[in-house]
Amino acid sequence: MTESTRDIEQATVLVTGATDGLGLLVARRLAEEVADAHPRLDVLLNNAGIGFGEGEDERQESADGHELRFAVNYLAQFLLTHALLPTLEDSAPARVVNVASVGQQAIDFDDVVLERGYGGYRAYAQSKLAQVKFTFDLAGRVDPGGVTVNCLHPATLMDTKMVRAFGRPRSTVEEGADATERLVVDSELDGVTGRYFDGLSESTAGPQAYDEDARRRLWDLSTKLTGVSRPAEARRPRRPPGARP
Repeated sequence: MTESTRDIEQATVLVTGATDGLGLLVARRLAEEVADAHPRLDVLLNNAGIGFGEGEDERQESADGHELRFAVNYLAQFLLTHALLPTLEDSAPARVVNVASVGQQAIDFDDVVLERGYGGYRAYAQSKLAQVKFTFDLAGRVDPGGVTVNCLHPATLMDTKMVRAFGRPRSTVEEGADATERLVVDSELDGVTGRYFDGLSESTAGPQAYDEDARRRLWDLSTKLTGVSRPAEARRPRRPPGARP
């Protein structure tokens, strides 16, 4: 353990996406089980997701009736994080790390669930930008002295089952793991919140992520779709840390 590494050996870390996917219903059950079993939670790493590949251009829905990639990649994360937020705040200082992607596309608020013009990549890229927008918004709604919220693109086309399904990997899982683990354990990032990283470097997300009105519209829609009854309270409106003009 280096001097810049937090003491993670005694920490409780929840990592989603250790299997092939996570549905919205699973996220509702998981939050209850984790809160009951672990009164302390130091890090929530939202990693579950569905990619895009051959044969995935047919629109699918979750059991709740939501477009599948939006549900698994984003709504489940939104719901799970809110459900565990009280535990994270009680465990301060704690961290939320959202695994997003450099593949991002602006959300069409006239067709968020992609009933028209569906494409697997479009669905994936919209859900990943939604993750980034959620990161920025949540970072502005919680005390950074208690919980920090950051997201990242870990590495490009890592050698995973998801990537091999549609193409040739361009980076290793180890590269992505190094970037992700840095956001989990690096003490130099204490208090750093509302940032988007590309690998090991802070970067700029898609333009819509910095649109406060678009973020508010997504937040309102997300609370409606997930049934979150007490969303995180907003502090004064501000540009998320690290936002570019």
